[in-house]
Amino acid sequence: MTEPVRVLIVDDHPMVAEGMRALLETYDDLEVVGTLHDGREAVDRVGALAPDVILLDLNMPRMDGLSATEILRERHPGIAVLILSMHDAPEYVATALRHGAAGYCLKDQSTDEIRRAIDTVLAGERYLCPGAESALEPAADGSEPLTSREQTILLQLAQGKSNKAVAHDLDISIRTVETHRKNIKRKLGISSTAGLTRYAMEHGVLQGTGFVRG
Repeated sequence: MTEPVRVLIVDDHPMVAEGMRALLETYDDLEVVGTLHDGREAVDRVGALAPDVILLDLNMPRMDGLSATEILRERHPGIAVLILSMHDAPEYVATALRHGAAGYCLKDQSTDEIRRAIDTVLAGERYLCPGAESALEPAADGSEPLTSREQTILLQLAQGKSNKAVAHDLDISIRTVETHRKNIKRKLGISSTAGLTRYAMEHGVLQGTGFVRG
């Protein structure tokens, strides 16, 4: 007998999480292994729960869905992360995909469509909710925007923090910080750390404004 697909639900609204659990448990070949309520809890407990796929909300306390997705994909590359959100704007979808999500599904979609999304990402394919295809289109000016995580790292680097300090603050590896740092320099056409700091000052990043939108 084939083992059921193990699903973890992460949403900071208990009624939403439990409602989703009840819907998914109507399928005999799905097993909901847990309902958690923030990204930090997901990162801490995913190893013990061992899901095949995670349904993850975007806006949560302690650690948002984007940060959790990035960490989960780094530490557990075999687990598919499917964003389950109420936001359907292309920028939300595109940013989630850049952070490593395998797919993007809307909360108001039918249970059968959510099931189809689960099956799609488990098969190693990308799932996008109907109408979200425009998120894959390049920017009109041909530029490559910084992701939300890259924006955060740019701010910390501009404040003079070391790679080690940034890794500690964001709970990611130093190697991941170094990779982001290289990508930021490439996207902005900047070759030095001093150049990053100068860019941050000139674009208001140090005042918390003026981020390149991702």
